[in-house]
Amino acid sequence: MTQEPTDLQESGPIDYLIVEFPSEAMTGEAFPLLVDLVDRGIVRVLDLLVLRKEDDGTVTGLELDELADGTTGLEIFAGAVSGLLGHEDLVEAAQAVEPGRTAAVLVYENVWAAPFATALRRGGAQLVAGGRIPVQAVLAALEADETTD
Repeated sequence: MTQEPTDLQESGPIDYLIVEFPSEAMTGEAFPLLVDLVDRGIVRVLDLLVLRKEDDGTVTGLELDELADGTTGLEIFAGAVSGLLGHEDLVEAAQAVEPGRTAAVLVYENVWAAPFATALRRGGAQLVAGGRIPVQAVLAALEADETTD
């Protein structure tokens, strides 16, 4: 389900996520929604890797086939390896994961933004900063604002 861009100058912004799950309670509920985003051309999955960090800190990579039960759609992403993630990236990702947890490492292109990003690049623009605000931080900020009013 991954496609190689014909020209990286025409690609959208590329992001990554590391999402941690309780190992024993991973429902797979979100994966069909990821499949839907890909099917609608909103994102393109470049890499999807899953790792488990044991209580003793040992890290094991999991094959998507091991997690796919036919209901999640994960099997579509088996082999989604672009080469963007190296061994050092996976070591760093594992450091972000708590022991006893499982994590998905997702690298994806924001296809929806490709025309905008391409036009900016043609005009000589370049991204100089970016970021993401976790929903939990937004909720905490709004809650703090309400208590001061």
